[in-house]
Amino acid sequence: QVQLVESGGGLVQAGGSLRLSCAASGNIFSINAMNWYRQAPGKQRELVAGKPTGGSPNYADSVKGRFTISRDNVKNTVDLQMNNLKPEDTGVYYCNADRVVLSTMGVEFDIWGQGTQVTVSS
Repeated sequence: QVQLVESGGGLVQAGGSLRLSCAASGNIFSINAMNWYRQAPGKQRELVAGKPTGGSPNYADSVKGRFTISRDNVKNTVDLQMNNLKPEDTGVYYCNADRVVLSTMGVEFDIWGQGTQVTVSS
């Protein structure tokens, strides 16, 4: 079974930076895309950034130019560098792997981490 574990959340003042990390573990052969989502209080979960294997990263309009997603396909990790943070970036950030091929050639879909809280104070 594949597991995702996030780290790096916390409290930061507006204009500050945080770096989130996510590591996938299990009998992994390959992962299609690794993504970061967030959910603010009272709002739906939204895609913040994604990095498909061999593809270009994609970002929500609200974070373009401030956030950078990076991925290590060998280590099965994905990071999210968040700069110039704003209060509206506050929420629980979730790591996601959309399609994981296992070493047994089975497939698991839509794997989620437990989430890490990011709070940006004004």
